Amino acid sequence: MNAARILVVDDRPEARRLLALRLRAEGYRVEEAEGGEQALALAAADPPDLVLLDVLMPGIDGFEVCRRLRALPALQALPVVMLTSLEASDDRVRGLEAGADDFINKPFNPEELRARVRSLLRVKMLFDEGQRQRAALAEAAATLERRVAAGVAELERLSRLKRFFSPALAERLVGDAGEAALRSHRAEVSVLFADLRGFSAFAETAAAERVMALLAEFHAAMGRLIFGAGGTLERFTGDGMMVFFNDPDPLPDHSAHALRLAQAMQAAAARLAPGWQRDGGPQGLAIGVARGLATLGAVGFEGRLDYAAIGPVTNLAARLCAEAGAGEVWLSAAVRAEIDGRFGLQALPPLALKGFAQPVPAWRLTTPAAAP
Repeated sequence: MNAARILVVDDRPEARRLLALRLRAEGYRVEEAEGGEQALALAAADPPDLVLLDVLMPGIDGFEVCRRLRALPALQALPVVMLTSLEASDDRVRGLEAGADDFINKPFNPEELRARVRSLLRVKMLFDEGQRQRAALAEAAATLERRVAAGVAELERLSRLKRFFSPALAERLVGDAGEAALRSHRAEVSVLFADLRGFSAFAETAAAERVMALLAEFHAAMGRLIFGAGGTLERFTGDGMMVFFNDPDPLPDHSAHALRLAQAMQAAAARLAPGWQRDGGPQGLAIGVARGLATLGAVGFEGRLDYAAIGPVTNLAARLCAEAGAGEVWLSAAVRAEIDGRFGLQALPPLALKGFAQPVPAWRLTTPAAAP
């Protein structure tokens, strides 16, 4: 550790040099100033650890030098010892008011000088250490604040992503990858649209609490299956929902994944339907599955964003769902072409669907879900 640096200020060379010799003998580094102006310039350029300041000097006296030192923000805690032959108490009061920390009478006692210098330097050292600790704490607090802010932002991104994607996928997408996934892009997807048959009539007459309880049960059961299958949930539409596969995570054979999810959803709905129907509830679940290109990305505004798939493929899945009956899964020609005979299918008469100029070929899925 470097030795303390002391600035000795005295207009008399012999007195100044004597002090400097004694201090250097104690191991201190010493700078000398022959007057107030020089002392102020040296202290401002490179603050010392302590100043020994003569009171009676030509030009700027010790009181004024002390006041000016204290006016500099970097020197407000600098220990200043006044060297004086003045005995009057009012002169000491002037010194204290100017900011002096202590006084040594001339001619000084070497032991007294040594003790006072050591004492004030110890106080200065403790003050400097306190300042360093406060600076370190402030930096640590700022770092923690930045980390907390970054953590909160990450949790917000994760929460937003979990609205659309499975929890495992959302964890992977947090950060730049997640933000990139939300930007608009094109991809081929398999889209599943599902709707409860008979729900609207039930909702018109049933108590609100019963309607909401049924929906909560339905959404919970289907949500677990969707995320377990790796699907992206675009939205719940009351008694319906839209799910797509192959975005943002590429999924080979995504049409087969969509059909297997449809089978699992139908099996879950079949288990729930008897309880629903005791209260005049829905008869079952209808599902449509289509495959094709879509535009995907976040839609909405800052306060409310959804992750959407937009294009004819979503319209086709919704129209197939609307035509299907309770317990049925209808699928498009593009889905049939991809599943390559792995599922039992029944061809349907070409469908005249709203929004499509030509009749649309469709098939009904006949393979039941495998037993769990």
